[in-house]
This record gives sequence, C-alpha cells and structure tokens, in this order.
Amino acid sequence: MKILIASGAFKQSLTAAEACAAIQRGLEQSGLDARFEILPIADGGNGTLDAFLSAGGEVLSLNVKDPLMRPIRAEYGLVDEGKTAIIEMARASGLELLQPQELNPMIASTFGTGQLMADALQRGVERIIIGLGGSATVDGGMGCMQALGLRLLDADGRDVRPGGGYLAGISRIDRSGLDPRWRDLDIVIASDVENPTLGDKGAARIFGPQKGADAAMVDTLERNLSHCFTVIHEQLGIDLRAVRGGGAAGAFAAGLMAFLSCEIVSGIDLVLAHNRFVEQLKDSALVITGEGQMDSQTIDGKGPVGVAQLARKHGLPTIALVGGLNIDDSLLHEAGIQAAFSIVDKPMRLEDALENAEDLLRRAALRLGYVLQLHSAN
Repeated sequence: MKILIASGAFKQSLTAAEACAAIQRGLEQSGLDARFEILPIADGGNGTLDAFLSAGGEVLSLNVKDPLMRPIRAEYGLVDEGKTAIIEMARASGLELLQPQELNPMIASTFGTGQLMADALQRGVERIIIGLGGSATVDGGMGCMQALGLRLLDADGRDVRPGGGYLAGISRIDRSGLDPRWRDLDIVIASDVENPTLGDKGAARIFGPQKGADAAMVDTLERNLSHCFTVIHEQLGIDLRAVRGGGAAGAFAAGLMAFLSCEIVSGIDLVLAHNRFVEQLKDSALVITGEGQMDSQTIDGKGPVGVAQLARKHGLPTIALVGGLNIDDSLLHEAGIQAAFSIVDKPMRLEDALENAEDLLRRAALRLGYVLQLHSAN
C-alpha cells in the first residue's frame, strides 16, 4: 500500500516538509505495512517556496528590507531551468518577521518583496510566481511598486512614505521609473483569497486585525486604500476597487494588477500541478494532509481542501491531521476530507502546542497507523 503524505505547514512551528516527515515517522513506528511518498504543499502563503522547490530548483538569498524597512536576508527560488522565479512574499514582508508588539500595518511595507522581484528581473526570468499570504502589510502593494521604480508623489511633489498609513498622501503617480521589461514578463499571483480590495470583505476590514490593526486603524486603512485605488482609477483608467481577489495580502494583489501584467491563480492548484500530484495519486491508496488549524477559511481554497478535492476526483480518500479543529466536521467531509483529527491529545497552552508540534503530530500519526492496520486486517 502506498500512502501519499501531502501536508502543509503548521504556522509558527513546522514547515510543510517537517510536518510530512513527522507524519511519516509516526506511521512507520506503528508498524503499518506501507510505503510512503512525501509531497509538501502550500496555497500561496507560508511554505510556498519550499513546496515548489521540493521538486528541485535553485535558492537565492539577498539583502532586502523587512516590513519595517530594516535590513534582512530573504530567499527566493528559481525553477524550470531558471526561467521561473518563485517568490514567497512572507519571506520579506511577513508577519513572522516581526515580534507581536511590532505589528503595525500603518507603517509596514511590501518594499522588500519588490526587491526580490527586481532581482529576479535582472536575472532574466520569463515568469514570476508570487505567493501571497502571511503578510504584515496593508499597503496595497505600493511599497513593492516603489521598490520597482514607481513614484508615488504628494501634492508638493515629494515621495510618499512606505506603509498603509501614508497612502492618503498620494496625489500623483509617476510610472517613468518602471523597467520596460516588466511589460513582457508574466506575473502569476498565487493566492487562496477571493476578497475584494475594499469594503466589508476587503483587505483592511478582514485582514487588518490579523496584522495588528485596531478598529481606528482599520477605518484609516480602508479610507487610505480607497484613496489610493481611486487615484489609480483616475490617472490610469484601471478600476480595481472591487476586483475579486484584489484584497489578498493587504490589497497587494490589486496593487500588482494595476501596474504589471498579472493573473490570480489558486496557489494550491499551482503547487500541485508543478509537483505532479495527479501522477503521484495513480498508485496510492490514501492521502494524508494537514495544517496548523482548520476553520471556516479552510474550505475556501486552502491547501488541504485542494488536495482532498483532487484526490476525491481520482477516487482516493483524504485524512487530515491538524493542530486546531474549529469547523464542523461535516463541512470538511463535504469539501472532500474524509476525516480530520486534532493532534492535541490533552489540554495545553498554545505555546506548549506550538513548541511540541512535531512530537504531537508524530504521535497522532502513530495512532492513525494503528487504526489503518485494523482496516487492513478486515
């Protein structure tokens, strides 16, 4: 029996590869008579770079700015013989780069992600896939575009400072500094988010609080994003204020769509296609997936559901091992996951669960292995 282990990352504790390895160890320790294939997954957020590179590629590292414009080292990847760059924006502009007390989307910027993109352009890539998710920003992608040479000018002709809190100062947009090669480069936005740029379901109101915004900040960020994309509409003739998916990563998606040749594609679909997931299913009997928490957002394009739906299409069941289970099991079942089990086996603090996630996941897989042996015996 072949079991395909296709887990995502457990945020703040395990990478997707580490999670897959922990599941395999637990199943092996159970004595289950099976062979295992590991396929780390991601849906555009944390772990996207690792998921793409699991099939091979080159890792590049360079000095960029973090969300608060401090120097850090960040990595991106090259695949397809160097023709495609894989950029995970969380590596340069992510929440996990900041301490909890540092979260502030009023000043956080996507500038560092733009620096990664600029480096990829200089290396002559033909395509850039940008994984959106886990960002610390609500700047409409303007910091990224500033790093690419766009100038956002205030009424006095001065450059507007990076950060969502300063977007209200934009009076004029100067595109003359953008490299003309961007016109011919394909940009693919890998995202699992369908939220529009503005409004009650938009970037500021839905994602702002996750990035440290209080109620007053959310209102300000909404007004500022509205001003920014209204200026874009007036000066460029492009209206992205209600575009589906534009709200991803603090409206980063909408910002890229305003100035570059972009399309939004399901992140998990991209990863599964790149890693030939369907071919791996052909001789498998079961798929095991996982992530840190399953909730109402899981069924809206998140990695484990993407895995389960494709597996179900090919007649295979999927079982999920998760840190937190905050959704009706019947909804997961309808979405394609045969069963989901929390790896937390006793009451514990979140800090302890995160610290011991690898062992908790291994032990959960061990128990699952025992159950699978009962099924095999029958």
